[in-house]
Amino acid sequence: MLRSLRLFDFRCFAQIDLEASPQGVILTGANAQGKTSILESICVLVRLQSPRSSRMSNLARIGGSGKFGITGDPWGSERQVRSAGAGCRQYVDGDERPNRSDYLADGGLVVWIGNEDLTLVRGPAEERRRYIDFIGAQADPTYRRSWSRYRRALRAKNLLLKEDRPRDAEIRSYDELLVEHGTVMMACRARLIDQLAPLAAASQSTIAGTGESLKMRYQPAAGDDLRTAIEEARDREARLRQAVAGPHRDEITLELNGMSAADHASEGQQRTIALALKLAQGSLLESIGRHPPLYLIDDIFGELDPQRRNALMHHLPGTAQKWITTTHLGWLAETPGLNDLARLHVSHGGCAAESS
Repeated sequence: MLRSLRLFDFRCFAQIDLEASPQGVILTGANAQGKTSILESICVLVRLQSPRSSRMSNLARIGGSGKFGITGDPWGSERQVRSAGAGCRQYVDGDERPNRSDYLADGGLVVWIGNEDLTLVRGPAEERRRYIDFIGAQADPTYRRSWSRYRRALRAKNLLLKEDRPRDAEIRSYDELLVEHGTVMMACRARLIDQLAPLAAASQSTIAGTGESLKMRYQPAAGDDLRTAIEEARDREARLRQAVAGPHRDEITLELNGMSAADHASEGQQRTIALALKLAQGSLLESIGRHPPLYLIDDIFGELDPQRRNALMHHLPGTAQKWITTTHLGWLAETPGLNDLARLHVSHGGCAAESS
């Protein structure tokens, strides 16, 4: 699915070229050598989005040119992303795609799985919103467009609320944008949770092996009527000088066996829930995409017990390519299904084939 990848001045890499087998690759090496950065570059190449930074300018190598480039061949087409000031320019088979939507329209999909996924269960609501936003932006161009425009309008409104002199007319104009695009987001989120919930519940039960019951519920902060919620919050927003009503305050609740997963689930159960959420994401994306999504799996196999590792491998689509990072391979002999993956060792800004 992604046979070759080239990076220029990306994160800690001045320049690297690497190749992967169709099944995927295992990237080994000590911490802070750049393994996760390689996965991040794939996410940027495929989705124009980093799971680690909201600013593309942060991805350029310190001490380098101040710009970066990523080139690869996902799903048989040559794609290239080049930094350009605060943004990026993107190309497909040598032709520039003028905007993000055009670039993403015929691209692929990505599932990122990492240790930080525990925050999906026990972290703040923002983490679960980010989870659903990443899925929505891949699954539905309408969601991606409304999500982007809602965030821009929200930033503008918050700036106006912080000013000393009243800007009511301008704030109301942004409220109209928030209602328009926020309503779309809420409807899409509700639909996505309806689709994800049974998939996550099935994965949870199978991985845990104990018949545990996982429930996901969408709780829109604005209730059923975003316009009314914003109107009723105007005095409060003026006092607090920030927008308090809208999908940027939504929550997705997780319950295990009828109780809050954040408050009552053990760490092992929480890890299983996090895996179940990501496997549900993969199943949903596979059902709507032209190809199985790429699975970018960051340093989790060493943290999982054999039962969870094997359950994870059993659930990953056999036709999907997996890019896996790890600091050691002690777990590999206990995990079937990964012997066909190429192995590359990452160290000191370089990447080389590793013997079996």
